[in-house]
Amino acid sequence: MHAIDRRSRTTLTGAALTLAITLAPAGSALAQGNPEDFYRAEIVILQRLVDPAAVEENMSGKQVEPAIESSRALWVEDASGSRSSDLKLTGVNELHLGRAAGRLENSGNYRVLAAAGWYQSFPPNYDGAPLRVAVGDWLTGARQKAVEGHIDIDRKRYLHVGVHLNHWQQGTAPQDEFELAADGDASAPDTTPEETNQALQPSADATQGSIAGGIQPAVAAPTPVELVTWIRETRRMRSEEIHFIDSPTIGVLVFFKKM
Repeated sequence: MHAIDRRSRTTLTGAALTLAITLAPAGSALAQGNPEDFYRAEIVILQRLVDPAAVEENMSGKQVEPAIESSRALWVEDASGSRSSDLKLTGVNELHLGRAAGRLENSGNYRVLAAAGWYQSFPPNYDGAPLRVAVGDWLTGARQKAVEGHIDIDRKRYLHVGVHLNHWQQGTAPQDEFELAADGDASAPDTTPEETNQALQPSADATQGSIAGGIQPAVAAPTPVELVTWIRETRRMRSEEIHFIDSPTIGVLVFFKKM
């Protein structure tokens, strides 16, 4: 009788596991890999609502390495706010981090820029491709989002998340020679208004030469951006614990639940 019970339990366990894999979406990590390595990953990106000028950390002169080229997007928004992602993101109501993010936003001190959750297998020795991030305000002069960078997820013995995000603000456009002269720059040459007007008016020969040679009128360069703060941190993740990685102006909540 006991042998029959053990066989029954084994059969039921096998049937339940088979059913779970069968019901998984086609092509999902659960259907393809070991169920023991299957997680729900959640990442929330926040902006702390402080005046950048009040940040004591002066980052404007920091050298920022070029962005890593990656074909995979975690959460990338364009100028209109339309989002693209190469992950099959779940609804916000499924996120364990939803309540924590809501409390932070309701405090009036934070703004939620992105709340992403997805299901994925992270097998041992998993070396994930960088996941691109572009969120926050659109900086018109630089034609980019205020918060840009990438997030890595790897698994050796434990899961590790690397956050590499830059927080930018609109820079100040440089003044040209005539604006400086109008502001009373001591280095500006002493000229009469008539001489200044003559200098601003190109000669007929110069104008014809420019058109004939195909030279286009000069276009002002995009307004530069200035670095406010950044995050450069890799942290070991414990399953079912909320982790917070932050800088003075941006932060990232991370949560993994083993399925």
